[in-house]
Amino acid sequence: MENILAMLIFFPAAAAVVGFLIHKDSMRQFGVVVTVVEFVLSLLMWYHFDTNVAGMQFSQNFPLISAYGINYIVGIDGISLFLVVMITFMTMIAVIGLTEKKDIKNLIITMLFLEMTMVGVFVSLDVIMFYVFWELTLIPMFYVIGFWGAEKRFYAAIKFFLYTFTGSLIMLIGILYFGYVYFQTTGVWSFSLMDWNSIVLPFDLQLWLFIAFFMAFAVKVPMFPFHTWLPLAHGQAPTIGSIMLAAVLLKMETYGFIRFSLPLFPDASVYFVPFMAALGLIAIIYTAMVAYAQEDMKQMIAYSSVSHMGVIILGVFALNIEGISGGVFLMIGHGLVSGALFMCVGVLYDRRHTKMIKEFGGLAHNMPVFAVVYAVVLMASIGLPLTIGFIGEFLSLLGFFKFSPVLTFIATLTIVLSAVYMLSMYKRTFYGKLVKPENKTIKDIFGRELVALGSLVVLIIALGIYPKLILEPLNGSVTQVINVMEIKAVNDDTKEKLKALNSIGEVK
Repeated sequence: MENILAMLIFFPAAAAVVGFLIHKDSMRQFGVVVTVVEFVLSLLMWYHFDTNVAGMQFSQNFPLISAYGINYIVGIDGISLFLVVMITFMTMIAVIGLTEKKDIKNLIITMLFLEMTMVGVFVSLDVIMFYVFWELTLIPMFYVIGFWGAEKRFYAAIKFFLYTFTGSLIMLIGILYFGYVYFQTTGVWSFSLMDWNSIVLPFDLQLWLFIAFFMAFAVKVPMFPFHTWLPLAHGQAPTIGSIMLAAVLLKMETYGFIRFSLPLFPDASVYFVPFMAALGLIAIIYTAMVAYAQEDMKQMIAYSSVSHMGVIILGVFALNIEGISGGVFLMIGHGLVSGALFMCVGVLYDRRHTKMIKEFGGLAHNMPVFAVVYAVVLMASIGLPLTIGFIGEFLSLLGFFKFSPVLTFIATLTIVLSAVYMLSMYKRTFYGKLVKPENKTIKDIFGRELVALGSLVVLIIALGIYPKLILEPLNGSVTQVINVMEIKAVNDDTKEKLKALNSIGEVK
């Protein structure tokens, strides 16, 4: 098992290279086989993961550029474990449920390269290596949007690239400066996250470096006011691109806050909590209202995604075990639910070639199975109890309640607002009479569509009923992050605030 992470990173890339030799008529089957094998490897990693160990497991360390302390360092803990499993699962489901018909061979090859870069982001413990994988995700996603997207695909792809690349360059400046500070402090170069966690930075420097990392993470979450690229990218991307963008790529940034910003800049993280809370609340309320005004089903789900990411931000910056655990759980839940929602839109678009809500109505008459599946996914997005969406939102808001009960009450409006626009959309799509002739011939989901969406529905309900499967391994690693923050904090006020926020205890 010492090479399991290397296999998870490089197997999709190796398979993608082999894919160039595969005939285009066999490429769909090849893609399914490769992604299934990758998912099985992630399950094998989970099986051998020791839930009693809070630190990094399956670690590997090889020198790359020794003179400057740049190494191949990988490892996972309870935080990254399930995010990696989610990546492999959602990639497999996206390929199984693939509805695109244009140049399938190159699309699947691109998705396999994208899977490699996404796994690399979540297992990298060398900050330069993390940055390389972070930036490499832009290339296949740019290609997916720009080549397989809708009529404004090139504009959407360029806007996506420029926004995210610019923010990432600011983070790179922060990374290089932190490496220089480490060199000045210790006399050696290192970009290892473990080494960086061993030094304490003065408060003023923490503030500037927090902002540098924030720019990259905030653009990709995306947080208000950097969110404008996301609805456009979702609206123009093909279904498989929207699934991966919502399910995985948006989680890279909130993961970055937990993995880097909190432990490296604890005092700055506490200092910026009111600011982060304000941005999270604006995202929750404002984008939910914008979602309600949408007539395009895909745009509605895109704005809804931004709104729910605001809840994750509140959980992460609650700075306690409940909030951070809830934030990570909501990352996983939002990945499954938003991926399923975009897949449902893809099902309708594949049959009608439109995403406008007014073009549908009465679909429950001839698509009863799809209507049930869509209803379950929609209820999970709203946060109905016994679904995965409820657990993540509840824990995130529970954690944030300890920071501000009033702001938490305002944040809960996202559940009400999302229920309003989601139920309205569902009613207009599935209830009433089949008025339009085009809708009378639409066939229900079957075969691979039913397998893909059915698998998501099972997980959405199963993890809503038994969240301990994820929360138990997650708890120890989140506790360790909080402990590192308390140890490295330079201000006594920061230490006291962290202790007060974590006075209740761990999540069971």
